[in-house]
Amino acid sequence: MNPILDALLSRQSVKFVQAPGPTAEQLDLILQAAMRAPDHGAIRPWRFRLIRQEHVPALVDLAIRAGLAAGKPMPDFKIQKWRTWLSKVPLVIAIGCRPDPTGRIREQESLLSVGTAVMNMLNATHALGLAGFWSTGMGTYLDGVAEALGFDALDERFMGYLALGTPIQQPEPVARPDYSDFVSEWQFDAEISA
Repeated sequence: MNPILDALLSRQSVKFVQAPGPTAEQLDLILQAAMRAPDHGAIRPWRFRLIRQEHVPALVDLAIRAGLAAGKPMPDFKIQKWRTWLSKVPLVIAIGCRPDPTGRIREQESLLSVGTAVMNMLNATHALGLAGFWSTGMGTYLDGVAEALGFDALDERFMGYLALGTPIQQPEPVARPDYSDFVSEWQFDAEISA
């Protein structure tokens, strides 16, 4: 099989990763892959914040404080789950989107562009022999988290985190649905159009 297709068809999300994370050269390739995402109007909506392992505990604390401030305190079991999961993650990338400030390109298109950039990053991570997981937990939708991570509350949308590293154990292949269950043919019908 074509090695590119083999990589695409074997990629899966892997939540539990550890060091080593991407080297500087690998991270450069992962971020270059992000820049290949479709981008209507050349808006360049992608915004990323790199959070190295030594700063990850502060990220959890930030989410806890945001939950308290919003009147939505995180249960202790969830806090412990976050801390355990992230204790070994060597690199977290916070994901943001800056839609077209002129409004010429719809915001949805910029959000889609960021989504495809993240998929490119996950595919590149996998192709490099590493693994990743996109999470929208840890305060992604709470006020104050995006701003504390350096995203502009008025102009940027916070979209979660990528956790990147080496799989703690090789994941079992995940059964995928048959694509034919989600695909149908459309044909022009002149009688309906009339």
